[in-house]
Amino acid sequence: EKRGRPDISHLCLLSVLGSILNKSGNIELYLHTINNKIFKFNPEVRIARNYNRFKGLMAKLIIDGRIEIGNELLITSVLKNLDELINSFNNPKIDIFSHKGKRIEVYKSISSLDISENYIAIIGGFQKATFSNEILKLSRRIISISQYPLDAWVVISKLINIYELSHNIN
Repeated sequence: EKRGRPDISHLCLLSVLGSILNKSGNIELYLHTINNKIFKFNPEVRIARNYNRFKGLMAKLIIDGRIEIGNELLITSVLKNLDELINSFNNPKIDIFSHKGKRIEVYKSISSLDISENYIAIIGGFQKATFSNEILKLSRRIISISQYPLDAWVVISKLINIYELSHNIN
C-alpha cells in the first residue's frame, strides 16, 4: 500500500537544497506527492531542519498552495500534471532510479551528461511501494546504482555528488 512519507521527503529536500549543485543554480527541484500535487522549490529556500516544523510548513503549503516571504515565492504549486511538467522541458532525458532497475555504472552515466541538456532524475520517496505505471511510462529507462536497495536521500546525494565532481561544480 502506498502512502505519503513526508519524513523521506524531508531528508531528500535537505540533501538537494544543501548541495553545491543547488546553491550554484544548476538544478531545479520539484516534489511530486502521492496525491499528484507538484511543488517547485526556489533554490534559495531554507526548509526547517526540525521534522515537526517541516510538517507544519508542508501542511501550510498544501492548504495555501505556496510559501512566500514578502514578494518572494519560496515554494509554489505547479499547475500541471507530471506529464505536462516533463513535456515543458526541451527534450529531457528521464531516468527512474529503483533498486529493481538495470544496474549501471553510475559515475560513467552521470559524468557523461551534457550540462546544457535537460536531465530529469525521478527518485521514489516511498518505503515499500513502487512506481505507478503512469510514472514508469515517462522514463527512457529504469536504473539502479547499487546491488543494494538504498534510501532515496542516499541516491540523491550520490547522484548530486558525482554530477558536481564530474562537471567541476564547486
